[in-house]
Amino acid sequence: MSERATETKLILVKRRTRLEELAWRHNTEEQARFYIESRGEDFDVYIHEDQSYRASLAAVETTLSRIGRVQTLDRDFLSNFIFGAQDVVVVLGQDGLVANTLKYLHGQPVVAVNPDPARIDGVLLPFQVADLDAVLRELLKAKRPIKLVSMAEASLNDGQTMVAVNDFFIGPKNHTSLRYEIDFREASEMHSSSGVIVSTGLGSTGWMRSVIAGSLGLARARGAQGDSVDAYQPLSWDAQKLLFSVREPFPSNTTQTELVFGEITDGEALTIKSRVPENGVIFSDGMIGDAIEFNSGAVVNISLSQRYGSIVH
Repeated sequence: MSERATETKLILVKRRTRLEELAWRHNTEEQARFYIESRGEDFDVYIHEDQSYRASLAAVETTLSRIGRVQTLDRDFLSNFIFGAQDVVVVLGQDGLVANTLKYLHGQPVVAVNPDPARIDGVLLPFQVADLDAVLRELLKAKRPIKLVSMAEASLNDGQTMVAVNDFFIGPKNHTSLRYEIDFREASEMHSSSGVIVSTGLGSTGWMRSVIAGSLGLARARGAQGDSVDAYQPLSWDAQKLLFSVREPFPSNTTQTELVFGEITDGEALTIKSRVPENGVIFSDGMIGDAIEFNSGAVVNISLSQRYGSIVH
């Protein structure tokens, strides 16, 4: 394939480094240095991390420009960007950036690149910068495998919807409890808890795993006999089911604690009805800034989404 041999638009999604975030928050890099060093941290760590990411970014942009038309997009603008159906998306990690990007796509292939393998493990980042040229050229010839990623969808009774690549959180936006009614299959309960987590196959390796580990640890500490966390098997990325778990359910005269964990299969939905006048929220993939209010009168149905993510391997 000759260079610049495709008219396919290549969208490069990048993020701000921790140094850039600090400089933005404290107005200048010098003030950011003072803030970090006054707390006993080594500011050079932030500088080296920033330099490494910038070097990777420059190398990726050069590689992409040899192959096709490139548009660089900061993660802050993902929610307002319109992706073309034929676009190829290159994400310059971390894992969270990959997940956040997938939720705004409709099946376009994502090439996820680890910008700094020495610092980032990168479960969702199969490629390094040096791999990108060959991977993209093979992808454009349809010679690269693609791994599908199932998503979850939350539909509210006011018409709002939201998708999740990893998980949904339905709960209070502060350190209080949420009162709600939860309905699943033939069961229904009134709950007071610190929230409900619903995980996809991809999310079952993260937050949901830690929830289960904590629950098993507490049970063992109280003398219960049961499987260790090593027996927990996360779902596959393309699993046609979701997992839900209620966090810290409180038993009382008016609240129950039986309906606290389950699998939502394709065609099913978990229904939650808010019973609080304020402070209830729903957000996905840790993006609390994009939260939807979930207060009295709000009803949400959570199910498998018809959308899916496509990660190139």
